[in-house]
Amino acid sequence: MIKKTLIICLSVLCISITASAQSAARKYVELYKEAAIRTMNEYGIPASIVLGIAIHESASGNSKIARNLNNHFGMKGKSGPKPIKSAYKGYESVDQSYTDFAGLLKRRFSGLFTRYPINDYKSWVYGIQRGGYAASGTWASQVMAIIKTYKLYEFDSAGSPMIFAEQKTSQNEDNKGNKTVVYSVKKGDTLQLIAKRFKTSVEAIKQKNGLKTSMLSIGQQLYF
Repeated sequence: MIKKTLIICLSVLCISITASAQSAARKYVELYKEAAIRTMNEYGIPASIVLGIAIHESASGNSKIARNLNNHFGMKGKSGPKPIKSAYKGYESVDQSYTDFAGLLKRRFSGLFTRYPINDYKSWVYGIQRGGYAASGTWASQVMAIIKTYKLYEFDSAGSPMIFAEQKTSQNEDNKGNKTVVYSVKKGDTLQLIAKRFKTSVEAIKQKNGLKTSMLSIGQQLYF
């Protein structure tokens, strides 16, 4: 009888802990989904990756370094003039933590940006693990579980739609024989991949088309 009661108590405790963790994660998503989408639009990193890693590394914003250092990604470095001494970086704001994380991926994992489309979060997760972001062999599967549980992949298509400048042609251009190439965006395309295909740069494409973000929508047209 005692053993049965103990098992029931442990089961109730496990359910309570799980429910509490899920509640914390959902609250985190609500608080920081806009920051993740901003990071995606500015740097080309899937919002699901940003949120999934942040939830995992910061215990949904409740870890010691998250609460005291605004460090949501387990970034190591000087903690600075913060209330605790730590081997982890300290930031003035959570936004700074997001920006620093994005900068790290751009520096150390640049191949991901040209190799994988923004909606392929699985390849991003395992690519980041292969690059040495975390020592744990189960890190990627844990982040994947978070992304799937809270459907974070839905934010990967939540960026601002592309804004195209009107195509301007002149009689002089026609006389020179210049031709405008029009490309229709396909599933899986990113500005990085398209720039590589047309042997140009992302910034050149943005300037040519009047783009304010790196987000693409299937069927939209780019001019070269």
